[in-house]
Amino acid sequence: MSLKKATLLIIVILLIDQISKVYIKTNFSLTERAIVFDWFQIVFVENDGMAWGTKLSDFVTFISDRTAKLCLTLFRIVAVVGIGYWLVTSVKKNASKTLTIAVSLIFAGALGNIIDSVFYGVLFDSSSNQVATFLPQDGGYDSLFHGKVVDMLHFPIWKGVLPNWIPFYGGKYFTFFEPVFNIADMAISTGIGILIFFNKKAFN
Repeated sequence: MSLKKATLLIIVILLIDQISKVYIKTNFSLTERAIVFDWFQIVFVENDGMAWGTKLSDFVTFISDRTAKLCLTLFRIVAVVGIGYWLVTSVKKNASKTLTIAVSLIFAGALGNIIDSVFYGVLFDSSSNQVATFLPQDGGYDSLFHGKVVDMLHFPIWKGVLPNWIPFYGGKYFTFFEPVFNIADMAISTGIGILIFFNKKAFN
């Protein structure tokens, strides 16, 4: 797979990811939802940290949330530079198409979420109890590098009380699948899944 085709794939994913996020930011207030099907909903949430809303400060307790957020954003930038280098090197070495596609997906997803973290704080005002404005006159809801990642895809495929015989969760109300995510997260997960399940093709 050529670098040109990989770049085109990345651009397409980035466009879909950012268009969907900007639409949600400028048409939904925080926690607002639209039920498409029983098993698929659009729910606007903002992620201030890592996967599943986990914050770096939850593990490194001696730093503030804002410092942890800045460190996380900078780490993401360094990581995406490394992934980009991996992609370019793989193409130059004529790596398998499977590997190139997987790395392209991971790169596009990581870059999509970095755009939120770096720029959304200054591009939009707050979404709490209102629909956000793009490029507000009074400034954004936070400073550069302190933006929140926009999530909106929710698949509550099953809801109900689990049987009592199930360890730890028995008798409790449970939703599968509970997390809310975005297109960038899907690209990253798909890329990682390809590397795991098709590793022999990827690393031939």
